Amino acid sequence: MLVLGLSALYHESACALFRDGTLVAAAAEERFSRIKHDAALPVEAFRFCLASIGAAPCDLDAVAWYEEPVAKLSRQIATGRLPAEAADPLAVEHAVRERLGWDGPLLTFPHHLSHAASSYYCSGFEDAALLTADGVGEWTTTAAGRASGDDLELFAEVAFPHSLGLLYSTITAYLGFRVDSDEYKVMGLAPYGEPRFLDALRRSVADGPGFGFTLDLDDFDFVSGHRMWSPALEARLGVPPREPGSPLDAAHADLAASVQALLEELLLGRARWLAGEVASENLAMAGGVALNCVANARLRRDGPFRRLFVQPAAGDAGGAVGAAALAHRQLTGRRPATGAPGAALSHVRLGPGSTADEVAAFLSTAALDPAPEDYRGRREALAEAVAARLAAGEVVGWFQGAMEFGPRALGGRAILADPRNPEMRDRINARVKHRESFRPFAPAVLAAAASEHFALPGGAATETGSFMLETHQVVSPLDLPAVTHVDRSARPHVVDPAVDPRFAALLAAFARRTGCPVLLETSFNVAGEPIVCTPADALLTTAAARLDAVVIEDHLVDGASLPGNLADLAEMWRSDRHRPWSGAPADNLYAFV
Repeated sequence: MLVLGLSALYHESACALFRDGTLVAAAAEERFSRIKHDAALPVEAFRFCLASIGAAPCDLDAVAWYEEPVAKLSRQIATGRLPAEAADPLAVEHAVRERLGWDGPLLTFPHHLSHAASSYYCSGFEDAALLTADGVGEWTTTAAGRASGDDLELFAEVAFPHSLGLLYSTITAYLGFRVDSDEYKVMGLAPYGEPRFLDALRRSVADGPGFGFTLDLDDFDFVSGHRMWSPALEARLGVPPREPGSPLDAAHADLAASVQALLEELLLGRARWLAGEVASENLAMAGGVALNCVANARLRRDGPFRRLFVQPAAGDAGGAVGAAALAHRQLTGRRPATGAPGAALSHVRLGPGSTADEVAAFLSTAALDPAPEDYRGRREALAEAVAARLAAGEVVGWFQGAMEFGPRALGGRAILADPRNPEMRDRINARVKHRESFRPFAPAVLAAAASEHFALPGGAATETGSFMLETHQVVSPLDLPAVTHVDRSARPHVVDPAVDPRFAALLAAFARRTGCPVLLETSFNVAGEPIVCTPADALLTTAAARLDAVVIEDHLVDGASLPGNLADLAEMWRSDRHRPWSGAPADNLYAFV
């Protein structure tokens, strides 16, 4: 049984492929097109997924779409976000059949059911309560459900325009950040402030009864399509909206802290109600809001459920996984094998990769002087060489194995550095990543040493710690300033040698050399670009980010060996390839199309 799931034509377009119930490939279109949050039909991701197992479109049993196009169209027309004359209820089917060449069964599933399935069917749980939250799907913005065995259902929802995701995005826009893209910046800014606007923001939301809540629409303007907030909210806050790119001050941090606190309150309220309706100790979450790792940690710490699983590509890209899983369930009568009881998803290294020989052939054409160091057949020596560079204060790109699926670097496409260096965070933010100075970096830590350095609750390391989806307090006897946020928290990536032996070997080599089994790990990209996909992307980003070195499979490339004009070429390449972000008509307005 071969089933392919698609999410597309909104943002975070992606494909996911199940073979006989096992998730074997998944990738976002942005990694191939190099367009951040690419919304286009994922033609290249579709080709990759099939090619990864040597299949052709005719080998598929079904293609699954992550939402119900007609229901979504009804909301777009009803809210005036799509001209009636442009409405085509068969637009999705036409796109899939004409551009992907698929003429077989095309199954569609509700957006939030796809989210829920993407989490539950990957969780390893026998049963679970389900909680999904994002900006909006068809009409649903927040949903609750239950799952047991092979089956799941959603039984409660909150409908547009009342939305946790839109509430958070409103303050994202108010703070001068891009909506539907930069909400994580608000989360990172929040610990620098105090929630002194919390009472003012609470007046924008009426909580309950039951699972429900409503936004005071007098405070919001996103339905009209002009901007996210109204003059009424601006007057109540008493702080003018920040101009994008202008300096951040204490009031901005306080506003971030306030909306973060409100989101946590509202999620906890939904979870507590859900626990009274579903007799399970497990909670499975997905949707864009589930990428808020601070809120996830709060739910685990203060919520009513003993265990928590968040699907690592919890946003719309992960809807492709959920749709394919639902299609497998519908066609076979059984849940997928990936994530079956006791067998939770252990990794998301589901994208394209390159062999050491392919990398050698590529590098031989790159005019590098001196030539890269070739460690084929000497992987332990490579780990020692990279550990030595990191211990000496270098910043190193790390390109190994299959590319990760989802927004996090998880040992495959990462930039690494020494977390003990107090200057490293500012250096990487300013010189390497070209981003705001307040942004934190995550630590990667060997699983055997994780609890010595981070206050991981029971189960966190195996349920979400492998995917950087919760924050935890740093309790390390070592000083780790480069990965410790202002509130003493961090978002650790717990590395299991059985899952990722090469990255674990590097961590072990660094520990032997320094006594520290932790590395700073951030995604291998610069601001405004997707994570690198190919060896060519890795070299260009190494130049653009001015990395000291990059490891591409079994080859170690010194940054000084790159051609002198490569950084300029990289800038030209990025300018040529990077079209305006297609996820929203304007940076300060959520996209509903």
